[in-house]
Amino acid sequence: MLAPHAGRTNGIFPLAPWFILNDGFVERSMFPSPPTILLVASTLFWLPGTALATDPSFPLDLTRHWVGYVGLGVFILAYALVMLEEFTNLRKSKPVMLAAGIIWALIAWVYLQQGEGEMTAQAARHNLLDFAEVFLFLMVAMTYISVLDERNVFEALRSWLLSRGYSYRQLFWLTGILAFVISPLADNLSTALLMGAIVVAIGVDNPRFLAIACVNLVVATNAGGSFSPFGDYTTLMLWQQDLVALWNFPRLFLPALVNFLVPAIIMSFAVPNDAPRPLAGLIRMRRGARRIMILFLLTMLTAVVFDNFLYLPAAVGMMTGLAYLKVFAYYLKRTGEKTRFRDSPDEDFIPFDIFRKLARSEWDTLLFFYGVVLCVGGLGFMGYLALVMEVTRDLMGPTTANILVGILSAFVDNIPVMFAVLNMMPQMSEGQWLLVTLTVGVGGSLLSIGSAAGVSLMGQARGVYTFFSHLRWVPAIALGYAASIVVHLFLNADLL
Repeated sequence: MLAPHAGRTNGIFPLAPWFILNDGFVERSMFPSPPTILLVASTLFWLPGTALATDPSFPLDLTRHWVGYVGLGVFILAYALVMLEEFTNLRKSKPVMLAAGIIWALIAWVYLQQGEGEMTAQAARHNLLDFAEVFLFLMVAMTYISVLDERNVFEALRSWLLSRGYSYRQLFWLTGILAFVISPLADNLSTALLMGAIVVAIGVDNPRFLAIACVNLVVATNAGGSFSPFGDYTTLMLWQQDLVALWNFPRLFLPALVNFLVPAIIMSFAVPNDAPRPLAGLIRMRRGARRIMILFLLTMLTAVVFDNFLYLPAAVGMMTGLAYLKVFAYYLKRTGEKTRFRDSPDEDFIPFDIFRKLARSEWDTLLFFYGVVLCVGGLGFMGYLALVMEVTRDLMGPTTANILVGILSAFVDNIPVMFAVLNMMPQMSEGQWLLVTLTVGVGGSLLSIGSAAGVSLMGQARGVYTFFSHLRWVPAIALGYAASIVVHLFLNADLL
């Protein structure tokens, strides 16, 4: 029989009721022996009608229903295809988009049998809202990156760096440190997009350097964003819920620094120590480039102000910043500025058009996020996230559970993972909340698909930075992950 997993709503997120089992705790009686599970699963598969209560409570727990098993299998298959993109050449957005549709169709079918189709529609809309915020944020950031690229900003920076005679190893450290320093002030996703464009420009002639540098950027941006309430959406959630005091976030600085330095030191030995070939002459930025850079910074500041002080979604601030760029683009067009895309060398110069830059956004990455958000949201609606979180905590204690939660965020984006943690609201000390802040923040670095930074860089350095090029360095990243936890447990023992 399908069991309800209704619980309290704490006013944090609209999806709260579907992430909680029995008021935030999974009863041990819910976990039968393996033979019983097999028997029940087979019965539910052949007799789905008998699996539904005649008068069930809602939402339904589908984790032990055949629909849940199929949905989970579809999600695993889709993620496997994402990991194999390098070999299949199947764009990563396609399998997850298909999986999202299948998962929600299965959920809707079950709820329609109970006459509760509207409940599924409301849950799906909540997930679409989550995606819309990520989509708009990314679209604006990608548009700015595209315009800055067209204005020769990154080529000019590459030209300047190469003229200084830096080796690839020095550039590896320079870009990594900059990413670590910038991400706490901006956020890890925007930092990854910005620094990724620089690394791609520098490593255009050296795929080996580019692949390792992208791994370094993922680790650096995620680590840098973990010790600031503005560095990641998950840290912002914890701060806004008063679970971690503002002045305690810097306590994670040294653990985050260790998380970045340990794999960076190991990877640096594989970076070529020769210097890239200098260019014949310095490349100059095109007209308006500096003003667009200022507008980009102003856009990021607007997003932070909207999110932290006006309590509006950061995406609203980003869209306001896009308006800054569009107005300036109108000025460039009216004053006779011309443009031509590098991928269309035979195209005549045309008047500067901001909508052409919007079209150059990395749509595969944006649609991949749609699939991931909807897939994970569907599995959460079924009750899987709450089930995993509760079983982990009940069997292993808070410290081990929080460490495993970070590893989980390497497979599932850290935002829904933190949603699940917050919606269960376990009784933990501030030191444990800091631990889960650290692990969820940096755990996504273990895999390229574990964080928005990794996914965005896979789009920017397509074919060079891939799932398997990142996977090669998982042992080094895992060592940094473990070392950062040890440092936190030692330095912040008074809060545990």
